[in-house]
Amino acid sequence: MKLTLTACVAIAMAGSVGLSACGLAGTAASSATGAAAEAQQAQQAKQIEQRAQQQAEDAVKQDADRRAQAEKDAQ
Repeated sequence: MKLTLTACVAIAMAGSVGLSACGLAGTAASSATGAAAEAQQAQQAKQIEQRAQQQAEDAVKQDADRRAQAEKDAQ
């Protein structure tokens, strides 16, 4: 079977498109994985922020309770 130059170019281009499509699929999968990791990090950061806020509120309440008890004991 004898291939013409045009047929050889067409086959080479088809192979090239197939390989580049695989590269794009890999990039898309990598981007999706990266986005999922970023979303998880954002969720963890939000949880840390909420815990810190709760701890700060608890500390303020404990301080207020101690001051109130100290005033009560002073009377």
